[in-house]
Amino acid sequence: MPRITLIDGRSGSGKTTFATALAHRTAAQVLSLDDVYPGWDGLEAGEAHVLTHVLHAIAEGRAPRWQAWNWADNEPGAWHELDPARDLIVEGCGAISPAARALAHHAIWVELADDAERRRRAIARDGEIFARNWDRWARQEVEHAALHNPRGTADEIVDGARL
Repeated sequence: MPRITLIDGRSGSGKTTFATALAHRTAAQVLSLDDVYPGWDGLEAGEAHVLTHVLHAIAEGRAPRWQAWNWADNEPGAWHELDPARDLIVEGCGAISPAARALAHHAIWVELADDAERRRRAIARDGEIFARNWDRWARQEVEHAALHNPRGTADEIVDGARL
C-alpha cells in the first residue's frame, strides 16, 4: 500500500510549496485539491470527492482517480487516474479531516498566522479572481476548521513563514 500524506492549511500558507518539495524528496505523486474543488463554494465537496474516489479506493484496493474541475467553463472536467503503487501527497485546504486522517499515514498542517501575508501570497499566485473571492473562500476555510479541526488532527505543524 502506498504511503499517504495529507497537507492542509489556510490559503497562502505554503501548502503547495511544501508539498512540491516533499514530492521531490520522496518521488510521491501530488494531488492538489485546487484541481478538484467544484468552484468557489466547493471546499467540502472537494474533500468528500477525494475521500471517496482516492482515499477509500486505495484502502479498498481499487484504482484511485479524481475528477478535475474546469474552472474556465465552471463545470466538471476530465477524470484522472493515480498510480495505486506510488506514494501520494494530498494537499489543499480540506485535505485533513478525521475520516481522511484515518486513511493516511501522516498529516501536516502548514501554518502562517499573518493573514495579510497569506492573502498577499494567494493573490500573487492566483490573481484578481482570488481577490474577488477571498472572503467567500475564507468563510469555508473557517467552517472546515470548526467542523474537522485539521490543525489539531495533524501529526506535525510546519511554519509557513519559512516557505
